Amino acid sequence: MQNFTYHSPMTAEELAAACRKIRHVALDMDGTIYLGSNLFPFTRDFLSTLRNNGIGYSFLTNNPTRSLDDYVAKLRKMGIEAERSEVYTTAVATIDYIREHYPDARRLFVLGTPSMTAEFEAAGFEMCADDPADRPDLLVVAFDTTLTYPRLCRAAWWASQGLPYIATNPDRVCPTDQEVVLVDCGSICTCIEHATGRTPDIVIGKPNPDMLRGIMSHYGLQADEIAMCGDRIYTDVAMARNAGALGVLVLSGETTLETAMNSDPQPPVTALNISVFADLLLKAK
Repeated sequence: MQNFTYHSPMTAEELAAACRKIRHVALDMDGTIYLGSNLFPFTRDFLSTLRNNGIGYSFLTNNPTRSLDDYVAKLRKMGIEAERSEVYTTAVATIDYIREHYPDARRLFVLGTPSMTAEFEAAGFEMCADDPADRPDLLVVAFDTTLTYPRLCRAAWWASQGLPYIATNPDRVCPTDQEVVLVDCGSICTCIEHATGRTPDIVIGKPNPDMLRGIMSHYGLQADEIAMCGDRIYTDVAMARNAGALGVLVLSGETTLETAMNSDPQPPVTALNISVFADLLLKAK
């Protein structure tokens, strides 16, 4: 990537026309604006560029381990002022989905962090214990950094019993700046599948387009007026494609340049980082 800045399968004129339409940028977080606990040095300037040019932004994440308040606090600690309304997690999206599709459900067995389960409890749901007598209405499996073997086994049991089964996100691993592989929700669900033969009834997070559609509805945007920036082809770029938005892959997180160039279809934009995308937006004006 020594001399790489960006690539697009579109012509220069097509790319400029697409960029001129953008009124709002949806931003993945880990791997896009920060990595682990480290804010990228270009992130604050990128957000300032958007604000100064009348382009809105929202923070989207497939990582449900933190509550909205936790994410707002994390962003502010990094020097990014954000409101709860600007952050949308797969935990919140899952709550919205359950309310719409299972309005009578109240009792949940959840593989999730205490911060995430607190979000569910604040929304009026009851967490079931690791007890075969404490039967839930729904099984929810998430990226659970506090996961214990007995709770994994209990989740597999409830999956085997045919309960409605929702996964918060499909990610196999979570980006990190540490020398470790962070096993994410998709891999936990694969474990349950191998044990029971059961896959989730629905996976809520990216690439499910509903998160982007919610932003479009909230801000009165058309699909081609929003760009989705993220570091993963199979979640971020795929969600943009599913929603009809502009997908921008950044190489600051999980995806390598080789993987991006070999993908089919190609991302509409592959950029070294969000700063390069800001340059494209300004150049198109």
